[in-house]
Amino acid sequence: MTLRCALARPARYGALLAGALPVLAFPAPGLAALAWVALVPGLLLMQRSPGGREAAVRGWWFGTGFILAAMYWLIPSIGPALLLLAVIFGSMQAALGVAVWRVLRPPVTARRALGALVVVPSVWVSCEYARSWHALGGPWALLGASQWQHPTVLALASVGGAWLVSAAVAAVNTGVLLLLTARRLSVRATAAAVTALAVAAGPLLFALRTQPSPGEQATVALVQPGSTEDPAARFDAGVRITTNLIGRPLDLVVWAESSTTDDLDRDTAAVDRLRSLSTATGAQLLVGEDARKADGRISKDAVLITPEGIAARYRKIRLVPFGEYIPLRPLLGWIAGISKAAGENRAPGTGFHLLQASDREGRPLPLGTLICFESAFPDMSRTAANDGARLLVYQSSTSTFQHTWAPAEHASLGALRAAETGRPVVQAALTGESVAYDRQGRRLARLDTSATGALTVRLPLADPAARTWYGRLGDWVPASAVAVTLAAAATALIRPRRMPDGSAAAPSATTEPSRSTSDA
Repeated sequence: MTLRCALARPARYGALLAGALPVLAFPAPGLAALAWVALVPGLLLMQRSPGGREAAVRGWWFGTGFILAAMYWLIPSIGPALLLLAVIFGSMQAALGVAVWRVLRPPVTARRALGALVVVPSVWVSCEYARSWHALGGPWALLGASQWQHPTVLALASVGGAWLVSAAVAAVNTGVLLLLTARRLSVRATAAAVTALAVAAGPLLFALRTQPSPGEQATVALVQPGSTEDPAARFDAGVRITTNLIGRPLDLVVWAESSTTDDLDRDTAAVDRLRSLSTATGAQLLVGEDARKADGRISKDAVLITPEGIAARYRKIRLVPFGEYIPLRPLLGWIAGISKAAGENRAPGTGFHLLQASDREGRPLPLGTLICFESAFPDMSRTAANDGARLLVYQSSTSTFQHTWAPAEHASLGALRAAETGRPVVQAALTGESVAYDRQGRRLARLDTSATGALTVRLPLADPAARTWYGRLGDWVPASAVAVTLAAAATALIRPRRMPDGSAAAPSATTEPSRSTSDA
């Protein structure tokens, strides 16, 4: 297929634009309700494709538009490479295009409609799951994350993670498409029933489940020093803000990612200042270290400080592609020369573990501490909860992306992780957003990107033995989605598609007409 031919197709332009539409449901635009219908224009273009091949291309263009809009803030980090990544990751949605064309192409029966309401959301979730693999960059802009402001909807996440919320939203979009395009009353009735069930499932689960008891509480202060390029000034700002907290009943003070560039294993002066702060406030400090270690490599660590000194540390294990390392640096290292991509690869940690803190009365306060982009990975927070964390703590620095939608979207992920795990979540950021959520994903407090200072919040802690269904079952939703997708693909390959008159279609029916094949 030549580029000239591709650009000559107005429907593909439409698919590209339609792919950007769902991004408006995420922060900062925050049009969460739009997510329930935002896929419909793209699905309609795929449904009306003249053949399976064109449907795949439209799905590809739709996916490309989605990635470009969702990740536009990466331009300072990777420059023109964003277009390449969008094309590569967007290609995964070609499967969505084929699926929509095969199961929703008119005329649609009630049986096919019911199948579509299962297959289309499964393909969508399968594509999200595939691009969420850490080696491909990790999860970002999952459709389910658009509902972060609605704890009743996020009740689905406590059963199936963000994936189940994505599946519900995709199912509603599919149902709306059927309601708009189907002619048969039985098809519309089926679509309406499934759509209503998908919309009501979250609120119903929220109403039926047992509400968590108040239990023990902890008072946490989040320190946000503001944007500064000078590491020493950044550290001094953290000290000054923390000093102003002296006299308050605090259990934990959390500094942001990269709040110090001192190697605290070797810089005794910096450690002494932090020890003094811990003694004066009566609270343990969790600081973010971004330093070159004794082995000559830079790492990002969360370091727990008590009046006695360093009590524990966790080293970030899932690094940000291009921001903290360049994949296949011998081949792609040139990107660092035309963007702000990492000049050298950071050193990852060897594994996740809890930090065993304690409150001001000496009671155990096990922390599931993750650093920046690690909050996007559902499995890491789930592991922390299953290991007995009573509180999830994220340290963040999004200073490169301060004037984009990225900080708000990053902060919103805490609501998903709280709902998934049944744990309260706090996130301390250098320059915003610093936020706190309760165990059901309700936002309790926030400092935006324009603010500096400390955010103090009192949080009901989770029972260390408590488990949500998602905590027990893990990623059963994407596993089921992949199984459905593979089964649908196998069925399509084995069983010939039927024409409206009931006769078997010719083998070429799944491709475009021969007169346009040469164009493709």
